[in-house]
Amino acid sequence: MEDLRDKYEVVIGLEVHAQLKTKSKIFAPDGCEFGKEPNSETSPITLGMPGVLPVLNKEAVNMGILTGLALNCEIPERCKFDRKQYFYPDLPKGYQISQYDEPICVNGYLNVKGKRIGITRAHLEEDAGKLVHAGADGLAGSSYSLVDLNRAGTPLLEIVSEPDMRSSEEARNYMEELRNIVRYIGVCDGNLEEGSMRCDANISIMPKGSKEFGTRAEIKNVNSFSALQRAIEYEIDRQIEIVEEGGKVIQETRLWDDNARETKSMRGKEDAHDYRYFPEPDLMPLKISREWVEEIRAKMPELPQAKRERYMSLGLSEYDASVIVEQMGLALFFDEVLKLGASPKIAVNFIMGEIAAYLKETKLEINETKLTPENLVELISLIEKNTISNNIGKQIIVDMMKDGSKASEIVEKRGLSQISDTGAIKEIAQKVCDANPDQVTAYKNGKVQLLGFFVGQVMKETKGRANPKAVNEILKEILG
Repeated sequence: MEDLRDKYEVVIGLEVHAQLKTKSKIFAPDGCEFGKEPNSETSPITLGMPGVLPVLNKEAVNMGILTGLALNCEIPERCKFDRKQYFYPDLPKGYQISQYDEPICVNGYLNVKGKRIGITRAHLEEDAGKLVHAGADGLAGSSYSLVDLNRAGTPLLEIVSEPDMRSSEEARNYMEELRNIVRYIGVCDGNLEEGSMRCDANISIMPKGSKEFGTRAEIKNVNSFSALQRAIEYEIDRQIEIVEEGGKVIQETRLWDDNARETKSMRGKEDAHDYRYFPEPDLMPLKISREWVEEIRAKMPELPQAKRERYMSLGLSEYDASVIVEQMGLALFFDEVLKLGASPKIAVNFIMGEIAAYLKETKLEINETKLTPENLVELISLIEKNTISNNIGKQIIVDMMKDGSKASEIVEKRGLSQISDTGAIKEIAQKVCDANPDQVTAYKNGKVQLLGFFVGQVMKETKGRANPKAVNEILKEILG
Protein backbone atom coordinates (compact mmCIF):
# COMPACT_ATOMS: atom_id res chain seq x y z
CA MET A 1 0.00 0.00 0.00
CA GLU A 2 2.97 2.33 0.63
CA ASP A 3 3.92 2.15 -3.08
CA LEU A 4 0.33 2.93 -4.09
CA ARG A 5 0.25 5.92 -1.74
CA ASP A 6 2.99 7.54 -3.82
CA LYS A 7 0.46 7.86 -6.64
CA TYR A 8 -2.05 9.85 -4.62
CA GLU A 9 -2.34 13.07 -2.69
CA VAL A 10 -4.44 13.08 0.47
CA VAL A 11 -6.79 15.98 1.19
CA ILE A 12 -8.02 16.46 4.77
CA GLY A 13 -10.28 19.01 6.41
CA LEU A 14 -11.43 18.93 10.03
CA GLU A 15 -14.64 20.09 11.69
CA VAL A 16 -14.01 20.50 15.41
CA HIS A 17 -16.79 21.00 17.96
CA ALA A 18 -15.58 22.78 21.10
CA GLN A 19 -17.98 22.88 24.05
CA LEU A 20 -17.85 26.37 25.53
CA LYS A 21 -17.26 26.72 29.28
CA THR A 22 -20.31 28.79 30.08
CA LYS A 23 -22.23 28.22 33.31
CA SER A 24 -25.55 27.86 31.50
CA LYS A 25 -26.72 26.68 28.09
CA ILE A 26 -26.67 28.76 24.97
CA PHE A 27 -30.41 29.49 24.87
CA ALA A 28 -31.64 28.34 28.30
CA PRO A 29 -30.82 28.85 32.01
CA ASP A 30 -30.03 25.17 32.75
CA GLY A 31 -26.53 24.27 33.92
CA CYS A 32 -23.88 22.57 31.78
CA GLU A 33 -21.88 20.64 34.37
CA PHE A 34 -20.58 17.27 33.17
CA GLY A 35 -21.52 14.12 35.06
CA LYS A 36 -24.78 15.28 36.63
CA GLU A 37 -27.73 12.92 37.17
CA PRO A 38 -29.29 12.16 33.74
CA ASN A 39 -31.93 14.71 32.69
CA SER A 40 -31.33 16.86 35.78
CA GLU A 41 -29.92 19.79 33.77
CA THR A 42 -33.06 20.48 31.74
CA SER A 43 -35.78 23.11 31.46
CA PRO A 44 -38.90 23.61 29.31
CA ILE A 45 -36.66 25.36 26.75
CA THR A 46 -34.26 22.43 26.56
CA LEU A 47 -37.20 20.02 26.32
CA GLY A 48 -38.71 21.96 23.44
CA MET A 49 -42.04 22.54 25.18
CA PRO A 50 -44.72 24.52 23.29
CA GLY A 51 -44.54 28.30 23.63
CA VAL A 52 -40.98 28.54 24.95
CA LEU A 53 -38.51 31.01 23.45
CA PRO A 54 -34.70 30.91 23.28
CA VAL A 55 -32.61 33.68 24.89
CA LEU A 56 -29.03 34.01 23.65
CA ASN A 57 -26.24 33.56 26.20
CA LYS A 58 -23.95 36.61 25.84
CA GLU A 59 -20.97 34.82 27.38
CA ALA A 60 -21.16 32.17 24.63
CA VAL A 61 -20.94 35.01 22.08
CA ASN A 62 -17.96 36.53 23.93
CA MET A 63 -16.19 33.17 23.86
CA GLY A 64 -16.96 32.75 20.17
CA ILE A 65 -15.44 36.15 19.38
CA LEU A 66 -12.38 35.47 21.56
CA THR A 67 -11.77 32.13 19.80
CA GLY A 68 -12.18 33.76 16.40
CA LEU A 69 -9.58 36.39 17.27
CA ALA A 70 -7.18 33.71 18.52
CA LEU A 71 -7.62 31.93 15.17
CA ASN A 72 -6.96 35.09 13.15
CA CYS A 73 -10.59 35.23 11.95
CA GLU A 74 -12.62 38.19 10.79
CA ILE A 75 -15.54 38.96 13.10
CA PRO A 76 -18.41 40.22 10.89
CA GLU A 77 -20.52 43.12 12.16
CA ARG A 78 -23.60 40.96 11.79
CA CYS A 79 -24.31 37.29 12.36
CA LYS A 80 -27.56 35.38 12.65
CA PHE A 81 -28.95 32.05 13.80
CA ASP A 82 -30.72 29.46 11.69
CA ARG A 83 -32.81 26.35 12.20
CA LYS A 84 -31.18 23.17 10.98
CA GLN A 85 -34.06 20.76 10.48
CA TYR A 86 -33.71 17.12 11.42
CA PHE A 87 -35.39 14.79 13.85
CA TYR A 88 -33.48 12.60 16.24
CA PRO A 89 -34.59 11.23 19.63
CA ASP A 90 -31.98 13.29 21.53
CA LEU A 91 -33.07 16.58 19.90
CA PRO A 92 -36.53 17.29 21.40
CA LYS A 93 -37.42 20.32 19.22
CA GLY A 94 -36.88 18.42 15.97
CA TYR A 95 -34.38 21.08 14.85
CA GLN A 96 -31.04 22.46 15.99
CA ILE A 97 -30.36 26.18 16.34
CA SER A 98 -27.09 26.79 14.50
CA GLN A 99 -25.54 29.36 12.13
CA TYR A 100 -25.54 28.78 8.39
CA ASP A 101 -24.71 31.61 5.98
CA GLU A 102 -23.78 34.35 8.48
CA PRO A 103 -21.52 32.81 11.16
CA ILE A 104 -19.78 34.66 13.95
CA CYS A 105 -16.21 34.04 12.62
CA VAL A 106 -14.89 33.74 9.04
CA ASN A 107 -11.64 33.62 7.03
CA GLY A 108 -9.10 32.64 9.69
CA TYR A 109 -5.96 30.56 9.79
CA LEU A 110 -3.71 28.69 12.16
CA ASN A 111 0.05 28.30 11.77
CA VAL A 112 1.03 24.77 12.81
CA LYS A 113 4.69 23.75 12.73
CA GLY A 114 5.47 26.07 9.85
CA LYS A 115 2.34 25.36 7.80
CA ARG A 116 -0.63 27.70 7.49
CA ILE A 117 -3.98 25.92 7.67
CA GLY A 118 -6.98 27.98 6.65
CA ILE A 119 -10.10 28.21 8.79
CA THR A 120 -13.24 28.69 6.73
CA ARG A 121 -15.53 29.63 9.60
CA ALA A 122 -16.45 29.11 13.21
CA HIS A 123 -20.10 29.18 14.19
CA LEU A 124 -22.16 28.92 17.35
CA GLU A 125 -24.76 26.21 17.83
CA GLU A 126 -26.45 24.08 20.45
CA ASP A 127 -25.50 20.49 21.17
CA ALA A 128 -27.90 17.56 21.06
CA GLY A 129 -28.51 15.15 23.94
CA LYS A 130 -27.09 11.66 24.37
CA LEU A 131 -28.60 8.25 23.68
CA VAL A 132 -27.55 5.32 25.86
CA HIS A 133 -28.19 1.95 24.25
CA ALA A 134 -28.70 -0.84 26.77
CA GLY A 135 -30.21 -4.26 27.42
CA ALA A 136 -30.00 -7.25 25.11
CA ASP A 137 -32.49 -9.16 23.03
CA GLY A 138 -30.57 -12.41 23.00
CA LEU A 139 -28.84 -11.38 19.80
CA ALA A 140 -26.20 -8.78 19.05
CA GLY A 141 -27.02 -5.20 19.98
CA SER A 142 -29.32 -3.53 22.48
CA SER A 143 -33.00 -4.05 23.20
CA TYR A 144 -33.78 -0.47 24.28
CA SER A 145 -32.34 3.03 24.41
CA LEU A 146 -32.35 5.72 27.09
CA VAL A 147 -32.01 9.44 26.45
CA ASP A 148 -30.08 11.93 28.60
CA LEU A 149 -30.84 15.54 27.66
CA ASN A 150 -28.34 17.18 30.01
CA ARG A 151 -26.07 17.96 27.07
CA ALA A 152 -28.90 19.24 24.85
CA GLY A 153 -28.54 23.00 24.44
CA THR A 154 -24.93 23.10 25.60
CA PRO A 155 -23.10 25.84 23.64
CA LEU A 156 -20.77 24.62 20.92
CA LEU A 157 -18.39 26.44 18.64
CA GLU A 158 -17.87 24.47 15.43
CA ILE A 159 -14.51 25.32 13.84
CA VAL A 160 -14.29 24.32 10.18
CA SER A 161 -10.88 24.16 8.52
CA GLU A 162 -10.05 24.49 4.86
CA PRO A 163 -9.02 21.18 3.21
CA ASP A 164 -5.37 22.17 3.63
CA MET A 165 -3.95 19.15 5.48
CA ARG A 166 -2.11 16.49 3.50
CA SER A 167 -1.32 13.80 6.07
CA SER A 168 -2.67 12.29 9.28
CA GLU A 169 0.28 13.83 11.13
CA GLU A 170 -0.65 17.33 9.94
CA ALA A 171 -4.25 16.73 11.02
CA ARG A 172 -3.15 15.59 14.47
CA ASN A 173 -0.80 18.57 14.86
CA TYR A 174 -3.62 20.95 13.89
CA MET A 175 -6.05 19.34 16.33
CA GLU A 176 -3.50 19.42 19.17
CA GLU A 177 -2.69 23.09 18.57
CA LEU A 178 -6.37 23.96 18.36
CA ARG A 179 -6.95 22.28 21.71
CA ASN A 180 -4.00 24.17 23.19
CA ILE A 181 -5.50 27.48 22.04
CA VAL A 182 -9.05 26.93 23.36
CA ARG A 183 -7.64 25.79 26.70
CA TYR A 184 -5.24 28.73 27.06
CA ILE A 185 -7.93 31.29 26.26
CA GLY A 186 -10.28 29.57 28.71
CA VAL A 187 -13.23 28.85 26.40
CA CYS A 188 -13.10 25.02 26.45
CA ASP A 189 -11.42 22.42 28.67
CA GLY A 190 -10.45 20.37 25.60
CA ASN A 191 -11.38 17.08 27.25
CA LEU A 192 -11.82 14.67 24.36
CA GLU A 193 -12.73 11.74 26.62
CA GLU A 194 -15.73 13.61 28.07
CA GLY A 195 -16.79 14.82 24.64
CA SER A 196 -16.20 18.51 25.31
CA MET A 197 -14.06 18.57 22.17
CA ARG A 198 -15.00 16.37 19.23
CA CYS A 199 -13.65 16.07 15.72
CA ASP A 200 -15.15 15.07 12.36
CA ALA A 201 -12.57 14.41 9.65
CA ASN A 202 -13.28 14.84 5.92
CA ILE A 203 -10.88 12.77 3.81
CA SER A 204 -10.43 12.32 0.09
CA ILE A 205 -7.67 11.27 -2.31
CA MET A 206 -6.70 12.50 -5.76
CA PRO A 207 -3.96 11.54 -8.23
CA LYS A 208 -0.75 13.47 -7.57
CA GLY A 209 -0.67 16.61 -9.65
CA SER A 210 -4.45 16.77 -9.95
CA LYS A 211 -6.25 19.99 -9.07
CA GLU A 212 -9.64 18.37 -8.64
CA PHE A 213 -10.42 16.91 -5.23
CA GLY A 214 -11.79 13.39 -4.99
CA THR A 215 -15.07 12.40 -3.33
CA ARG A 216 -14.78 12.80 0.40
CA ALA A 217 -15.90 10.57 3.22
CA GLU A 218 -16.55 12.00 6.68
CA ILE A 219 -15.47 10.20 9.84
CA LYS A 220 -17.64 11.27 12.79
CA ASN A 221 -16.82 12.00 16.43
CA VAL A 222 -13.23 10.82 16.79
CA ASN A 223 -12.35 11.29 20.47
CA SER A 224 -8.56 11.11 20.77
CA PHE A 225 -5.54 12.36 18.85
CA SER A 226 -4.16 8.87 18.27
CA ALA A 227 -7.58 7.60 17.12
CA LEU A 228 -7.82 10.53 14.68
CA GLN A 229 -4.48 9.60 13.16
CA ARG A 230 -5.34 5.91 12.95
CA ALA A 231 -8.77 6.61 11.44
CA ILE A 232 -7.29 8.85 8.73
CA GLU A 233 -4.59 6.28 7.89
CA TYR A 234 -7.19 3.55 7.54
CA GLU A 235 -9.49 5.72 5.43
CA ILE A 236 -6.66 6.69 3.07
CA ASP A 237 -5.86 3.01 2.42
CA ARG A 238 -9.57 2.14 2.04
CA GLN A 239 -10.12 4.81 -0.58
CA ILE A 240 -6.94 3.96 -2.51
CA GLU A 241 -7.97 0.31 -2.60
CA ILE A 242 -11.41 1.21 -3.98
CA VAL A 243 -9.97 3.43 -6.71
CA GLU A 244 -7.23 0.95 -7.64
CA GLU A 245 -9.85 -1.76 -8.11
CA GLY A 246 -11.79 0.45 -10.49
CA GLY A 247 -14.51 1.50 -8.05
CA LYS A 248 -15.69 4.92 -6.95
CA VAL A 249 -15.56 6.39 -3.45
CA ILE A 250 -19.03 7.43 -2.38
CA GLN A 251 -19.80 10.49 -0.29
CA GLU A 252 -20.91 9.17 3.09
CA THR A 253 -20.56 9.47 6.84
CA ARG A 254 -18.51 6.76 8.53
CA LEU A 255 -17.76 5.85 12.14
CA TRP A 256 -14.34 4.88 13.47
CA ASP A 257 -14.21 1.61 15.44
CA ASP A 258 -10.98 1.91 17.42
CA ASN A 259 -11.13 -1.70 18.62
CA ALA A 260 -11.54 -3.12 15.13
CA ARG A 261 -9.20 -0.42 13.72
CA GLU A 262 -11.56 0.34 10.82
CA THR A 263 -14.17 2.82 9.64
CA LYS A 264 -17.73 1.62 9.11
CA SER A 265 -20.48 3.15 6.99
CA MET A 266 -23.07 5.06 9.01
CA ARG A 267 -25.20 6.90 6.43
CA GLY A 268 -25.09 8.73 3.13
CA LYS A 269 -23.59 12.17 3.64
CA GLU A 270 -26.15 14.96 3.75
CA ASP A 271 -25.53 18.29 2.07
CA ALA A 272 -26.74 21.62 3.44
CA HIS A 273 -29.96 21.55 1.41
CA ASP A 274 -30.91 18.24 3.08
CA TYR A 275 -31.22 20.06 6.39
CA ARG A 276 -33.60 22.75 5.04
CA TYR A 277 -31.93 25.65 6.84
CA PHE A 278 -33.96 28.80 7.37
CA PRO A 279 -33.47 31.85 9.65
CA GLU A 280 -34.40 31.26 13.29
CA PRO A 281 -37.54 33.40 13.71
CA ASP A 282 -37.24 33.63 17.51
CA LEU A 283 -33.76 35.23 17.51
CA MET A 284 -32.93 38.59 15.99
CA PRO A 285 -29.73 38.93 13.93
CA LEU A 286 -26.84 39.92 16.19
CA LYS A 287 -24.89 43.13 15.62
CA ILE A 288 -21.29 42.99 16.84
CA SER A 289 -19.75 46.42 17.21
CA ARG A 290 -16.03 47.00 16.66
CA GLU A 291 -15.83 48.32 20.24
CA TRP A 292 -17.16 44.99 21.50
CA VAL A 293 -14.55 43.10 19.48
CA GLU A 294 -11.69 45.30 20.70
CA GLU A 295 -12.85 44.98 24.29
CA ILE A 296 -12.56 41.20 23.98
CA ARG A 297 -9.25 41.40 22.09
CA ALA A 298 -7.79 43.34 25.03
CA LYS A 299 -8.45 40.31 27.26
CA MET A 300 -6.53 37.88 25.01
CA PRO A 301 -3.96 35.94 27.05
CA GLU A 302 -0.61 34.80 25.67
CA LEU A 303 -1.25 32.17 23.00
CA PRO A 304 0.65 28.85 22.83
CA GLN A 305 2.86 29.79 19.86
CA ALA A 306 3.91 33.08 21.47
CA LYS A 307 4.64 31.23 24.71
CA ARG A 308 6.83 28.68 22.89
CA GLU A 309 8.78 31.45 21.20
CA ARG A 310 9.26 33.27 24.51
CA TYR A 311 10.56 30.10 26.18
CA MET A 312 12.99 29.47 23.32
CA SER A 313 14.26 33.05 23.62
CA LEU A 314 15.16 32.18 27.23
CA GLY A 315 17.36 29.32 26.04
CA LEU A 316 14.94 26.39 26.07
CA SER A 317 15.10 23.90 23.22
CA GLU A 318 12.16 23.75 20.84
CA TYR A 319 11.31 20.30 22.24
CA ASP A 320 11.34 21.42 25.89
CA ALA A 321 9.31 24.54 25.09
CA SER A 322 6.71 22.47 23.19
CA VAL A 323 6.37 19.85 25.92
CA ILE A 324 5.84 22.48 28.63
CA VAL A 325 3.32 24.46 26.56
CA GLU A 326 1.39 21.27 25.77
CA GLN A 327 0.66 20.88 29.51
CA MET A 328 -1.02 24.15 30.39
CA GLY A 329 -0.75 23.66 34.16
CA LEU A 330 2.98 23.07 33.85
CA ALA A 331 3.41 26.15 31.66
CA LEU A 332 1.53 28.38 34.12
CA PHE A 333 3.64 26.96 36.97
CA PHE A 334 6.84 27.61 34.98
CA ASP A 335 5.75 31.19 34.30
CA GLU A 336 5.30 31.79 38.04
CA VAL A 337 8.78 30.40 38.68
CA LEU A 338 10.22 32.75 36.05
CA LYS A 339 8.37 35.74 37.53
CA LEU A 340 10.07 35.02 40.87
CA GLY A 341 13.45 35.40 39.17
CA ALA A 342 14.63 31.79 38.92
CA SER A 343 17.19 30.66 36.36
CA PRO A 344 15.21 29.34 33.36
CA LYS A 345 17.90 26.74 32.62
CA ILE A 346 17.94 25.19 36.11
CA ALA A 347 14.16 25.43 36.42
CA VAL A 348 13.51 23.66 33.12
CA ASN A 349 16.01 20.93 34.01
CA PHE A 350 13.96 20.13 37.12
CA ILE A 351 10.63 20.46 35.29
CA MET A 352 11.64 18.22 32.38
CA GLY A 353 13.53 15.81 34.66
CA GLU A 354 12.48 14.85 38.18
CA ILE A 355 9.19 16.77 38.19
CA ALA A 356 8.00 15.33 34.85
CA ALA A 357 9.01 11.80 35.92
CA TYR A 358 7.07 12.11 39.18
CA LEU A 359 3.97 13.49 37.43
CA LYS A 360 4.09 10.64 34.90
CA GLU A 361 4.52 8.00 37.59
CA THR A 362 1.70 9.33 39.79
CA LYS A 363 -0.53 10.50 36.90
CA LEU A 364 -0.92 13.85 38.62
CA GLU A 365 -0.97 17.41 37.32
CA ILE A 366 1.56 19.85 38.80
CA ASN A 367 -1.20 21.71 40.69
CA GLU A 368 -2.22 18.43 42.33
CA THR A 369 1.18 18.14 44.04
CA LYS A 370 2.33 20.12 47.10
CA LEU A 371 5.14 21.83 45.20
CA THR A 372 4.79 25.62 44.98
CA PRO A 373 6.66 27.95 42.61
CA GLU A 374 8.15 29.68 45.68
CA ASN A 375 9.59 26.42 47.02
CA LEU A 376 11.13 25.48 43.67
CA VAL A 377 12.68 28.94 43.40
CA GLU A 378 14.17 28.57 46.88
CA LEU A 379 15.65 25.19 45.88
CA ILE A 380 17.21 26.73 42.76
CA SER A 381 18.62 29.56 44.88
CA LEU A 382 20.30 27.08 47.25
CA ILE A 383 21.96 25.41 44.26
CA GLU A 384 23.12 28.72 42.78
CA LYS A 385 24.61 29.77 46.14
CA ASN A 386 26.44 26.42 46.36
CA THR A 387 24.61 25.67 49.61
CA ILE A 388 23.62 22.31 48.09
CA SER A 389 24.67 20.48 44.95
CA ASN A 390 22.42 19.90 41.97
CA ASN A 391 22.35 16.19 42.85
CA ILE A 392 21.07 16.93 46.34
CA GLY A 393 18.39 19.11 44.75
CA LYS A 394 17.30 16.16 42.61
CA GLN A 395 17.12 13.96 45.70
CA ILE A 396 14.82 16.26 47.68
CA ILE A 397 12.50 17.60 44.96
CA VAL A 398 10.21 14.55 45.16
CA ASP A 399 9.73 15.06 48.90
CA MET A 400 8.87 18.69 48.21
CA MET A 401 6.19 17.56 45.74
CA LYS A 402 4.79 15.00 48.17
CA ASP A 403 4.52 17.03 51.38
CA GLY A 404 5.15 20.66 50.46
CA SER A 405 8.38 20.88 52.48
CA LYS A 406 10.66 23.85 51.94
CA ALA A 407 14.07 22.99 50.51
CA SER A 408 15.92 24.85 53.29
CA GLU A 409 14.05 22.88 55.97
CA ILE A 410 14.92 19.52 54.38
CA VAL A 411 18.58 20.49 53.95
CA GLU A 412 18.89 21.60 57.57
CA LYS A 413 17.02 18.60 58.96
CA ARG A 414 19.08 16.04 57.02
CA GLY A 415 22.39 17.85 57.11
CA LEU A 416 22.66 18.06 53.34
CA SER A 417 24.60 21.33 53.02
CA GLN A 418 27.28 21.19 50.37
CA ILE A 419 30.88 20.55 51.47
CA SER A 420 33.04 23.31 50.02
CA ASP A 421 35.93 22.98 52.45
CA THR A 422 38.82 22.16 50.08
CA GLY A 423 40.81 20.54 52.87
CA ALA A 424 38.02 18.07 53.67
CA ILE A 425 37.42 17.32 50.00
CA LYS A 426 41.15 16.82 49.36
CA GLU A 427 41.36 14.31 52.21
CA ILE A 428 38.45 12.26 50.79
CA ALA A 429 39.80 12.51 47.22
CA GLN A 430 43.21 11.23 48.32
CA LYS A 431 41.55 8.32 50.12
CA VAL A 432 39.63 7.40 46.94
CA CYS A 433 42.82 7.52 44.83
CA ASP A 434 44.72 5.39 47.33
CA ALA A 435 41.93 2.78 47.22
CA ASN A 436 42.05 2.54 43.40
CA PRO A 437 45.73 2.33 42.34
CA ASP A 438 45.03 0.52 39.03
CA GLN A 439 42.67 3.27 37.90
CA VAL A 440 45.19 5.93 38.96
CA THR A 441 47.86 4.25 36.81
CA ALA A 442 45.48 3.98 33.84
CA TYR A 443 44.57 7.65 34.18
CA LYS A 444 48.23 8.70 34.26
CA ASN A 445 48.84 6.55 31.15
CA GLY A 446 46.32 8.60 29.19
CA LYS A 447 42.90 7.18 30.06
CA VAL A 448 41.67 10.60 31.18
CA GLN A 449 37.98 9.64 30.95
CA LEU A 450 38.51 7.85 34.28
CA LEU A 451 38.26 11.26 35.93
CA GLY A 452 34.50 10.73 35.95
CA PHE A 453 34.98 7.50 37.91
CA PHE A 454 37.00 9.28 40.61
CA VAL A 455 34.50 12.14 40.80
CA GLY A 456 31.72 9.62 41.24
CA GLN A 457 33.56 7.86 44.05
CA VAL A 458 34.18 11.11 45.91
CA MET A 459 30.53 12.11 45.53
CA LYS A 460 29.53 8.69 46.81
CA GLU A 461 31.76 9.07 49.87
CA THR A 462 30.26 12.49 50.61
CA LYS A 463 26.69 11.35 49.82
CA GLY A 464 26.51 13.90 47.02
CA ARG A 465 27.37 16.83 49.26
CA ALA A 466 30.80 17.74 47.90
CA ASN A 467 31.09 20.77 45.62
CA PRO A 468 31.47 19.16 42.15
CA LYS A 469 33.67 21.94 40.80
CA ALA A 470 36.03 21.69 43.75
CA VAL A 471 36.11 17.87 43.45
CA ASN A 472 37.13 18.07 39.79
CA GLU A 473 39.91 20.60 40.45
CA ILE A 474 41.34 18.72 43.44
CA LEU A 475 41.32 15.34 41.66
CA LYS A 476 43.12 16.79 38.65
CA GLU A 477 45.72 18.19 41.02
CA ILE A 478 46.19 14.85 42.84
CA LEU A 479 46.23 12.74 39.66
CA GLY A 480 48.64 15.07 37.92
